[in-house]
Amino acid sequence: MEFQVFGDGKGKAVHLFERECSLQRRHQKILEEAPCPSLSDEAREEFGLLCARATASWAYSGAGTLEFLMDAEGQLHFLEMNTRLQVEHPVTEEICGVDLAQAQIQVAAGEGLPWKQDDIRLQGHAIEARINAEDPENNFRPCPGTVDAFQFEGEGIRVETHLAPGSSISPHYDSLMGKVIAHADTREEAIARLDACLEKAKVEGPPTTATLHRSILSHPDFQASRIHTGWLEESLLS
Repeated sequence: MEFQVFGDGKGKAVHLFERECSLQRRHQKILEEAPCPSLSDEAREEFGLLCARATASWAYSGAGTLEFLMDAEGQLHFLEMNTRLQVEHPVTEEICGVDLAQAQIQVAAGEGLPWKQDDIRLQGHAIEARINAEDPENNFRPCPGTVDAFQFEGEGIRVETHLAPGSSISPHYDSLMGKVIAHADTREEAIARLDACLEKAKVEGPPTTATLHRSILSHPDFQASRIHTGWLEESLLS
């Protein structure tokens, strides 16, 4: 899991809670959610404040992410810090009601942090599905080509994509087509909203990983948050 932090470069910093990123294939994230359903409120507060204090002590400026591994006993072990805005930042924006990209610009312009720690409140649950131009039925073969339609809609749904009808998926770059984010009051509602959106999605062109995400969302292990970094390949793709 990873904690989102933000510093002003002058010794002040805040945390914006954590993201669960265990669903991976070949060490690449597939689906992310926030907050982490397996983290207790006490641990969330403890590690969040610890991450904010560390970020402040480094006089860090802008958005960053401190990544951890959780062991079987629930202890967190520090891995690294990513000094950038990450692909999965929309789930944090949804549960905190903030705009991290705008805040990056404000801090860079010398305006300071737009929030204090007490301003940041947890608001529901959010899940992001990365939609890639890959064929899950054929060993995730990359599928470059022309996209004629890429439409995801629904209540509480946010879509981030560069695609328009006629856009081309290149074989030379990452196969990410877009991100579909569902936000709701509870995790169960967010799962239901994302699944309903994926079911009704209109995608014309190359095969995508949308069907894989529906399999993940409906799996009892995911719904009970019994997942780990090797779960996808061991339990769903084996």
